[in-house]
Amino acid sequence: MFKYWLIAIRPKTLSLAVIPVVLGSVLGWMDSGTMIWSVMITALIAAVLIQVGTNLHNDAADYSRGADATETRLGPPRATAEGWLTPDQVRQGAMLSFGLAVLMGGYLVWIGGWPILAVGVASVAAGYAYTGGPKPIAYIGLGELFVFLFFGLVAVVGSYYLQTGGISRSALFSGIMLGMPAAAVLVVNNYRDLENDRIVGKNTLAVRIGRRGSQIEYGLLMLTPFALLPLLYSDNVRAGWIALPLTALPWALRLVWRFHHEAPGAVFNQLLVGTARFQFVLGVLLCAAVLGTQARLLGA
Repeated sequence: MFKYWLIAIRPKTLSLAVIPVVLGSVLGWMDSGTMIWSVMITALIAAVLIQVGTNLHNDAADYSRGADATETRLGPPRATAEGWLTPDQVRQGAMLSFGLAVLMGGYLVWIGGWPILAVGVASVAAGYAYTGGPKPIAYIGLGELFVFLFFGLVAVVGSYYLQTGGISRSALFSGIMLGMPAAAVLVVNNYRDLENDRIVGKNTLAVRIGRRGSQIEYGLLMLTPFALLPLLYSDNVRAGWIALPLTALPWALRLVWRFHHEAPGAVFNQLLVGTARFQFVLGVLLCAAVLGTQARLLGA
């Protein structure tokens, strides 16, 4: 039973929720001079719980809407569609995850006040609305925007705010840079499932703009962060350290090349995982650039 729940929560992409919180916290640490470790750890757990809840609710909701028919599905097996778990079990798991995230959020609201309350409510509501309600976000072509906002901008800036009580230019740009490859993960998923989604009426952005449009979208989301690197120049990230994230550029180019040249099919499952790992590594390199700058300034 445990292995089926593990499949349902989709552990290979949970890093999308982890690295933005870490980066925002590191940026806040550098600006405030102290790291509130309890806040960062709580925010990490809450972010992962919201993603787990979203994934579980998506598993059950897509099955109920007929979007995960096993005979036509190209993506990894889904626990509900395969009959490993019942829709009610998966929905209950989703509600439990969201509920635990809300409990964790109570401490964060105590630290950050009403802005964090607003962010928390919006995050949980968006996680549910991704595939829930009369007009699910994923079914009207807004999935990439949802991921960009909540797995990039909101997560980084919110984590920074919890550490400092404010917002910075570097946190905003870092959030944008991490949100783009996070959204690219969904582009891979929707590109792979385009034909099946069109049949069942799931009007993702890939369905709306077609394969060529999705190829352009993926390339922009993967490569634009490197063009934005100079905007990070500040007291947090000096010019020499800005070059560190550039070491991931060949990897990004390789992923873009594969997206353009691989035939749609199960191979895109590997590309999806690779894109998620790329986003994580880009975040780690950005953290290293911030920490490297700070170490050099302290040693000067």
